[in-house]
Amino acid sequence: MKLQQFEDAKQFYDRVKDYLLIHEAMYNVQLALCHALIHNPERFDEKPYLAIVETDGDIVAVVMKTKSRNLLLSKIQNFAAIEAIAQNLHFTQKLLPGVNGPTAEAKAFAENWHSLTGQSYQLKMALRAFQLEQVQKISQANGHLRQATQSDREILIRWFKAFVLEALDTPPTNTERAVDNHLQRGTGYIWEDIIPVSMACHTGVTPNGAGVSMVYTPPEYRQKGYASTCVAALSQTLLQQGYKYCFLFTDLANPTSNHIYQAIGYQVVGDLYDYCFLSD
Repeated sequence: MKLQQFEDAKQFYDRVKDYLLIHEAMYNVQLALCHALIHNPERFDEKPYLAIVETDGDIVAVVMKTKSRNLLLSKIQNFAAIEAIAQNLHFTQKLLPGVNGPTAEAKAFAENWHSLTGQSYQLKMALRAFQLEQVQKISQANGHLRQATQSDREILIRWFKAFVLEALDTPPTNTERAVDNHLQRGTGYIWEDIIPVSMACHTGVTPNGAGVSMVYTPPEYRQKGYASTCVAALSQTLLQQGYKYCFLFTDLANPTSNHIYQAIGYQVVGDLYDYCFLSD
């Protein structure tokens, strides 16, 4: 068993893409991150941690981490790889903010990291990955989808901050930079019913698909179907742009959103755990 780190994102992607594409929906974040590292390296303040574990030339684990973000784990074919990953990260990273991966893998890594470093951990969120190939007809809310423009910047900043606090229970950071990135790339969308009432963002690309996230409706506009109609319309827009699939993640603690997205046509592909490590 051998762990190999990569300095070059393109070389890393060329090595791991076939492994990740077997479960494209589960690994849409990793694939989108590879795309961003290759095509938009200016978005990253420091070099990422990119590694694989191999047995007899076959990949058994893929690991990625960018600054201040949780470690991203793939499905792991041989759990002995987890100890090798943890040892290497302990040597290079010292402390980690958290880990995200398929449920068994994420839990095993969190336990191993705790044994190695003494950092305690807690489950922050149980996630479910979904994939959509065709949008189903749903009851339409009033209004229409439109691309966000510079004139929406202030409202998007407020909504991004509210989304992060509500959905992730985390103090928002780099909000203005994130909003400006979406405005520059044309990936922020607003559902407008005379006034802006909901938002969703196209958050990354894979070879065959597009991610959907940052779905948020202010409390005063909820219970009117705006969010589901917004996501359905954005998903249809992305399919019409040529993507074969759309992907999104939901919080398993929120049964309403899980039901809504399945009504739109999103199908379950797998579950993940998001653990945070605590500084004792």
